[in-house]
Amino acid sequence: MKLALTIAGSDSGGGAGIQADLKTFSAHGVYGMSVITSITAQNTMGVLGIEDISPDMVYLQMKAIFEDLYPDAVKIGMVSNESIIKMIAKGLKDYNVKNIVLDPVMISKSGSYLLKPEAVEALKKELIPLSLVVTPNLMEAGELIGKEIKNVSDMKEAAKKILDYGAKTVIVKGGHLTGDALDVFYDGKEFYEITSERIDTKNTHGTGCTFSSAIAANIALGHDLVESIKRAKAYITGAIKHSLAIGHGVGPTNHFWNIEIRKV
Repeated sequence: MKLALTIAGSDSGGGAGIQADLKTFSAHGVYGMSVITSITAQNTMGVLGIEDISPDMVYLQMKAIFEDLYPDAVKIGMVSNESIIKMIAKGLKDYNVKNIVLDPVMISKSGSYLLKPEAVEALKKELIPLSLVVTPNLMEAGELIGKEIKNVSDMKEAAKKILDYGAKTVIVKGGHLTGDALDVFYDGKEFYEITSERIDTKNTHGTGCTFSSAIAANIALGHDLVESIKRAKAYITGAIKHSLAIGHGVGPTNHFWNIEIRKV
């Protein structure tokens, strides 16, 4: 049994955050574990409130995992403030953690800030250099480099700059562009464009969390990074295609679309 860890916030609505990550791990046959950084009161319509976990408790959760259930891959999502970011970086260094997928979560689908603006520099300095791959969307990539991302050329420029922050590789997600859903992957030498069909649905809550945790799950299963990204792209496309029209807002993706469910 392969193991994967998510270090992220909790989404009480179940569509994003650690809930989405754990579902994604399970859908891939990987044993999932979690370190909760923040608790959000959230549903398909928006975020009602956010309460951060203390940095010491974040570290204690990491200690509990790494000293007993050492993961084959780690996904990092919502890391709300600078103190939590620095504590996570300390834990990753203390336990010599590899195979880190960093999803720089900044703003929820409903427009709530999940990463305090003053913590962006800490993210760039502390966590990006530890990451095997960083997975920003267009808005997040723009925040990281200080420039609006409008097209594929901008995506490539952003990938280069984020790599300069110390990441080993970068994939800039183009889900907010028009046309096919195109992502740009950069390994420091070459660019790869990964495309899939664009699904016409409003139910896309948690897509970034799901995509990044799918990459981590595939890495844990032993696939190389490029293959893990391709498999994650196919998985999230299916999860969106079979998304769930539940709630009164932006519904979640279907994390178990790839598993045949038999009625008893």
